[in-house]
Amino acid sequence: MDGIRFIHTADLHLDSPFVGLKQLPSELFSIIQESTFTAFEKVIDAAIEEDVDFIVIVGDLFDGEDRSIKAQARLRKQMERLRETGINAYILHGNHDHLQGNWVTLDMPSNVYVFGKEVDVISFTSKRGDKVHLYGFSYGERHIVNRKISEYQKKGKADFHIGLLHGHCEGGSSSHQPYAPFTIQELLQKDMDYWALGHIHLEQILHKDPFIVYPGNIQGRHKNEQGRKGCYHVSLSKSGFGEITFIETDVIRWETINVNCDGNISLSELYSKCKEEMDSIMQAHQQSLMLELNIHFQGQLSNEIHQILDNGEFLEMLQDGIDFHELFVWPYTLQKHVNGSNIQDSFMKNLDTTIEDMEREDAFDQSVSSLFSHIYGRRYLINFEEEEKKQLYEEAKELILTSISGDEGRR
Repeated sequence: MDGIRFIHTADLHLDSPFVGLKQLPSELFSIIQESTFTAFEKVIDAAIEEDVDFIVIVGDLFDGEDRSIKAQARLRKQMERLRETGINAYILHGNHDHLQGNWVTLDMPSNVYVFGKEVDVISFTSKRGDKVHLYGFSYGERHIVNRKISEYQKKGKADFHIGLLHGHCEGGSSSHQPYAPFTIQELLQKDMDYWALGHIHLEQILHKDPFIVYPGNIQGRHKNEQGRKGCYHVSLSKSGFGEITFIETDVIRWETINVNCDGNISLSELYSKCKEEMDSIMQAHQQSLMLELNIHFQGQLSNEIHQILDNGEFLEMLQDGIDFHELFVWPYTLQKHVNGSNIQDSFMKNLDTTIEDMEREDAFDQSVSSLFSHIYGRRYLINFEEEEKKQLYEEAKELILTSISGDEGRR
């Protein structure tokens, strides 16, 4: 095909600290600690194997503004691999790794071009003679809330014009901060041949012809970043034809599964069923997984099963003996859901009504507001999605029902 081919990636978050996971087995935590670096190596592997013209990295290469020497060195090593094969890299920094941070800078090789804090254009000519203009800017500070999209203007003659923008698309459902906001219509008015976006950690194709794309991040880092992660291989022709292909790069994937059981199930049967489900999802994905298990019981559940699920013993049984030297599934949490207890219908209705009232009145946000407004604590907190709030309400409801069910059994 005539035209150009490139890799579009973003949100590498190299050297992410993986806060809250240090209680994992040391061997597993070591794999997770290395996962962002390993995923980025896969991105570079794909660029070299596909013999692309260049790659674009659209913000948040590093997890924090105090980017470590280790992370910079690992980035430089991959850029050297590209240089050896004649591939350029065009980079801009986002809100996490903005230009005002304090760090000791490690120079990058000559094939790396970094956008400054003002919207600018960088020219590139491929080996086949195709001229490309790339437009973008790096965050000069962490909080860029003005509409930088207004500063993007096509300049000069080129075969392809590509916009790079680390920002928030208005009208979406993302919980990410609304930095450098824009609308799809604003992007289309700029008449670019491709929009390479960053900031949102979920792969999304917002528009076709021209493509407007979030590739998502390259490695999920916690339970809110489920599903496949990777980058896009992009092909653009002078005739206007465009094609994109997703390339998976994640080392460990975060997933959730539901296991449905009868309340009369025995402990041995429950263990076998969960193990079978874990093996099945691993084979389906051909991927190591961090797994949330939602076990749904229909009918009255015995106090023995209640207890072994609630005290963590059953989860430990599922985790025991896992070999981290091959594909594996690590069940990091287990949620129990019981339907059909002997609780009076009126009590159940009142309980459900109370939960609905709390959801409508934003009782959850009011309860945790002091944590999120704390000057130090808020740095380590992640905003709760609506589904997570509902899950916490369901868990609270389950605790109440389990407690009452236990009391009934002792009468």
